[in-house]
Order: sequence, then C-alpha cells, then structure tokens
Amino acid sequence: MSKIVFFNIPAHGHTNPTLGVVRELISRGHEVWYYSYDLLREKIESSGAHFISCDKYDLQTGLSEKDRLRLGKDLAFSTKLLVDTTLALDDAIIQDMSVLRPDVIVSDSMAFWGKLIALKLEIPFVSSTTTFAFNRYSSKIIKRSGGSLVRLLLSMPQINKDLNRLRTKGYNIKNVFSIITNDNDTNTIVYTAPEFQPCVDTFSDKYSFVGASIRPIEKEMEKPKGKLVYISLGTINNSNINFYRNCIAAFEDGKYNVIISVGEQVGNDFFSDIQDNITIARSVDQMAVLAVADVFLTHCGMNSVNEALYFGVPMVLFPQLPEQTGVAAHTNKMGAGILLKNDSAVSIRTAVDTVVTDEKYKISAKFLSDAFRRCSGAKGAANAIEKAIG
Repeated sequence: MSKIVFFNIPAHGHTNPTLGVVRELISRGHEVWYYSYDLLREKIESSGAHFISCDKYDLQTGLSEKDRLRLGKDLAFSTKLLVDTTLALDDAIIQDMSVLRPDVIVSDSMAFWGKLIALKLEIPFVSSTTTFAFNRYSSKIIKRSGGSLVRLLLSMPQINKDLNRLRTKGYNIKNVFSIITNDNDTNTIVYTAPEFQPCVDTFSDKYSFVGASIRPIEKEMEKPKGKLVYISLGTINNSNINFYRNCIAAFEDGKYNVIISVGEQVGNDFFSDIQDNITIARSVDQMAVLAVADVFLTHCGMNSVNEALYFGVPMVLFPQLPEQTGVAAHTNKMGAGILLKNDSAVSIRTAVDTVVTDEKYKISAKFLSDAFRRCSGAKGAANAIEKAIG
C-alpha cells in the first residue's frame, strides 16, 4: 500500500476529474490524502480520501470577480498569488510531509505549490492537468496580442522579485515558466483524448491522455420530445444575467426544450414567469443532462467540453476567459462546435439552429465521443500514478 497526496485549487472543474482516480487508487489498496478547500470537502471525502483543509491559507476563494479574471491574464499577479500561497502553506505542509512520508505527490497543474513542495522534498511528482497539455507548440492555440507580450516583459522584474522569496525558503527555481509548464520529463495525466489534444505528437510517453473522468449519473433523465438545449456558464463566472435573459428570449417560441444552469449568484426573482419549455436551475447533474442533450451552449471550460464530447453533444461556444477561448477555437477547428458571435437573442438562436440542422457538427462530436470512450479513464490515471511511484 502506498501513501499518495493530492493538491488542488478551489475549483470544481479541476477537482471533479480527480475523484474517480482517487476512488480507483483506494480500491487498489492505496491511502490518499487530499489538500483542498472546504467548499469541496464533501465531494472529496465521499471519494474516500482523507481531506485536509487549506482554507486558513486561502488566497483564492476570496478574490473579487475582477481579480479572478486577472489570474488568466496577468502573470505578475498570478505569480504573486502562487508565491504567497506556497509560502503560507510551507511550514505546515513540510511538517505534514515529514510525518506522512508520501510515496508520490499528485498536484493539479495550477496548484503550483504541490509541484514546488514535491521538488523541494524530492518526492516523486505527477501533474494532474484538466486543461490541454501545453508546450511551445500547443500553447499557440491561446493567441496573445502584442500588447500582452509587452506587459509580460514589463512585469518580469516583479515576477523575479517574488520568485526570490521562494528561493530564500529553499525552493530551487529557474524561472516562472519552469513552475507553470511541464516538460517532457514530467509525469503528466491529461484528462482529454489524444485525438482532441492539440499537437499531441510533440509530447513524450510521460504524458497519459486518459480521457474525461465521467462521474456516475445520479438519476437518469428521460429524454424530452423534441430537441433539448442545455446552457451553462460553469461555476465561477456565471453571473451574466443579461445573457440568461437573452437565452430565454431566444427560445420563447417553445420550439426547443431548454435547461439553463445559473449557479448561486442570480437572484431568486429571476426564476419567475418562465415559459413552460424552459427550466431554470441553480445546478444540475451535468452528466444526466448531457446524456440526453442535443446541443450544449457552454463557457468552454475544459471539463465541460470534455464531458460534452464524451456524450457526443455538439456545442455552441461562448468562452469567458483566455484559456476557454483556446478551447473554443480548437473545438470549432475540430468541427464539434460553432463560435457564438455575440450574446444577443438572435445570435444565440441562430447558432443553436445551425448546430441542430447541420449534421456535420453531430458527426464530428460523435467521432470525438468514440475517441474519448476508447481512453483508459480513471484506471489509466491510477496506472500512471503507480508507475511514478516505481
């Protein structure tokens, strides 16, 4: 039996894919400790892992929506956050690791402190990547403007100043890119299919493309008569009430059945006077809905796109963040979705009509669904972790 430690960020989309892996590892006799945040405690503990709260060191869940958006755009701001978080956790985690003596650390690719601690203590490390795998080839799908490159160069002195704070605590760091990227020598689990991964042939055999980690459906939905449109902006940047109102207006004629998941930030008054063909919910069992949906209007979070492709559901693509823009562009390139021109009611309806009537989107989604279903899933991820232990 091995001792395995997971680290993750306070995000459902980064946590959910790992839970099936945790269950698989525990079923094989391993013991798992999972460092995360209290908002995810229940689902992590339900996987059988020992949950360890990082809330008292938390610098992320309290961020304003404006600052959350900066995480995807401002490298200096992101670097300061990862350095502050690593240093806040340092003493407690180092002490814990001396007691636990784990055989391997598995850390989300954005929970950089897990990687840094593994390197500092020379513990075998596996990166858990819920985005595409990024190297100098695949990263080109996220197009950066000339202005953003200039801002990056101007921010380097502050970035290096923050990195020096880590170096004084014993973290041997070359530069910020050695933290935020993995090279071909890093054991890496990627939760997508190789057929969907950009530039897949540029990655070494250290990379395990295991496909989507699909949660069991809690309660199967009966497929309604007619076409079903599912709409969700995910669990973070989901407070765009004007967008939801335009979605309602787009489908008020009753031609489609519509399910809209709006999260917790929308007021209760939004749920009144809704047409019979439209269901508004704060949350849904996304697996159950995708299993019967005909179209998914999505914010293009990687987890949501993977899940849609697993079920062969073509998409209308409405990204909110730079990372999601790259996912949307690649999904569009693969033919499994159409980019939403704007969030007006007319554009929403036109895009959905196009995906429903043009069979090529369904065919492309079906091709990728078959690819995802051939993947090794949680068992393959567990195999990769055991291989890293040696």
